[in-house]
Amino acid sequence: MLAGLGRLTIDTAPEQIGRLTSYDGLLLEASGLSAPVGTVCSIETAGDSAEAEVIGFRNGRCILMALGQRPELLPDARVRAVSNQSRVDVGPGLLGRVIDGAGLPLDGLGRVETSAEWPLAGRLQNPLERARVTEPFDVGVRALNGLFTFGRGQRVGIIAGSGVGKSVLLGMMTRYSMADVVVVGLIGERSREVTDFVATKLSGPARDRSVVVAVPANHSPIMRIRAAHRATAIAEYFRDQGKNVLLILDSLTRVAHAQREIGLALGEQPTARGYPPSVISLLPNLIERAGNDAKTGGSITAFYTVLADGDDTVGDPVVDTARAILDGHIVLSRAQAERGVYPAVDIAASISRVMTDVATREHVAAARALKRAAALYDENRDLILMGAYARGSDQALDQAITAQPHVTGYLLQPEDEPVDMATSVAELTAVFGA
Repeated sequence: MLAGLGRLTIDTAPEQIGRLTSYDGLLLEASGLSAPVGTVCSIETAGDSAEAEVIGFRNGRCILMALGQRPELLPDARVRAVSNQSRVDVGPGLLGRVIDGAGLPLDGLGRVETSAEWPLAGRLQNPLERARVTEPFDVGVRALNGLFTFGRGQRVGIIAGSGVGKSVLLGMMTRYSMADVVVVGLIGERSREVTDFVATKLSGPARDRSVVVAVPANHSPIMRIRAAHRATAIAEYFRDQGKNVLLILDSLTRVAHAQREIGLALGEQPTARGYPPSVISLLPNLIERAGNDAKTGGSITAFYTVLADGDDTVGDPVVDTARAILDGHIVLSRAQAERGVYPAVDIAASISRVMTDVATREHVAAARALKRAAALYDENRDLILMGAYARGSDQALDQAITAQPHVTGYLLQPEDEPVDMATSVAELTAVFGA
């Protein structure tokens, strides 16, 4: 539905001009215009002009959606096809910059110097050209490195409700991960959070190797989806250069919400808890673009945040779809956060599907031992706290109670103290190793 998102450049084809026939506050209809889906058009307004994109057709007329704020449109306004380009500008000049969904700078540092182009929708890749995930990826967070070791080229979901430390965890990964390039897509977040992330989470050396694509929640759904595609396209370009790229998309749920707005406006039927089918098809097309490239040796290790409404991670279509496509997921627990345990990782609900491929047997065995101790303690926590359990009744539970301070100590990590992979594994095996 949204093929052809790209740069706003003038086509060499003959100019096409139509007329605006209706506007309902979200969708615009234009007659006399023959333009494919994805074409960017310029519309005359009471002031200057506004930009909109063709997203569908109805009764021989083009259906458009504005790219910016609600324009001051007039009846029978002229609609001119401007571009149907589907490529974005990329290059090393993007490093250290903050741009919007159209590639325009937001950081006040002047024009972004680019040297190449890349398809916004990516390049369809032969699955056999994808290299296997065989090398560990150090994110600088002890609990993630030790208990859910990620691999270079893995796609991981971070599932969380509001206020459980998601942004802090993303900031730690951005600063401390062992990646050549970090691409961050801040999609549909509050403007304050965008400013805070850039000022605090990307301060210092991390800024020089990072690219931020930001489109806050008050922008049009078209721009939010475009930003997600642009961030992924930038990551693909650097992977094609042989770089080890960390892609963070915050959040996948906001991208799905944007596609839902468009789908419902076009008349799609909401089939899954208010989501039309186009949402479910958008997510795999976006996620499958990350991974390893066997030809160049580059990689995209991607983390997608998924918002769990009301902390409910069961039955949400976006959560379920993401779990089915991704190579693992980390669930952040409100109960852990309320106990003051940060990062608030829910050990039992989280998993990395490639850990056994990138970690040693001793490491995997130690991680499983910690998880078993934590699960056994949580199952009997109420009995223990009430004093209803007598030591000596169950040897395994006795060991879990003894190990509980070590479990909590292993999970705790201040956000300004990185812990590398070697240290994470050594501390884990020292206590829970055979």
